[in-house]
Amino acid sequence: MENLVEDFLVYLRHERGQSEQTEKTYAGLLLRFVEWAKTEGLSRWQDITLKHLTDFLQHERMRKLENAPEDSPRKLSSESLYLQIAALRAFYRFAEQEKYLPANVAENLSLPRRWKRLPKALTATEIDQLLQMPTESTPVNLCDHAILELAYAAGLRLSELRTLRLEQLHLEAGFINVIGKGNKERVVPVGRKAIEAINRYLNNGRPKLVKPKSPAAVFLTQRGTAFSRITIWLHIKQRTRAAGIERNITPHMLRHSFATHLLEHGADLRVIQELLGHSSISTTEVYTHVANKRLQEVHKKYHPRS
Repeated sequence: MENLVEDFLVYLRHERGQSEQTEKTYAGLLLRFVEWAKTEGLSRWQDITLKHLTDFLQHERMRKLENAPEDSPRKLSSESLYLQIAALRAFYRFAEQEKYLPANVAENLSLPRRWKRLPKALTATEIDQLLQMPTESTPVNLCDHAILELAYAAGLRLSELRTLRLEQLHLEAGFINVIGKGNKERVVPVGRKAIEAINRYLNNGRPKLVKPKSPAAVFLTQRGTAFSRITIWLHIKQRTRAAGIERNITPHMLRHSFATHLLEHGADLRVIQELLGHSSISTTEVYTHVANKRLQEVHKKYHPRS
């Protein structure tokens, strides 16, 4: 069963152009099902029926969360269940199309309603706090500051920030090339403040971080390596605490702030879609709800008869 999952993952990566993170997510979800099937005495995909899939999903629905306290009542979220069903449906579509399996037994699995969480954005004051120049111009501080400036200026994903390479920078022309999800390339303009921060880091910070085996990644750690997801996330967390921002800030909130602030200042939704690298406008439309909510708050606060 694992071999067919591996074939599906290769298809995702090389034919569908999905990201490494998507591949890892699907691998974890499908291998969880394979492990459950083995406990049920099932060793071939051909023996799996719709009843087995629904039994597994019921098992997942009742499963306790990993690392949760023994007496915790929390169960798997509908979002996690949504992903599990989506992975099974995608796998079975592939297996049927490639003639590995005679039928798609997952096609009748219905996806649970997926609640749209409104993205949280930083306020203009919080952005100003966060993007203050560091008092000490150490290589690490210059690197962190350039990361934050670029994250907000260009709305990059965490993976796009950490994998950004020197040849993707076109600072004199005022833009960068970004390789996004599915290896799709897009051009994103970069503002003056971010360009200044990046140039300051490239001239005075990065040369001191480079080691003989350093990659061509723009942003380097103290060891001269490219950032991992966890490391870059921790650096951003440390900077937010140092800036005196008390609420929990995630790296993705800078991307949300980029989109929300553009919309609030009159940018066209289609333009924001292109800048964010969203394949569908429906993904970008969630920001209209954020802008509308903000307008309601402002109206309620300042209108004399609200």
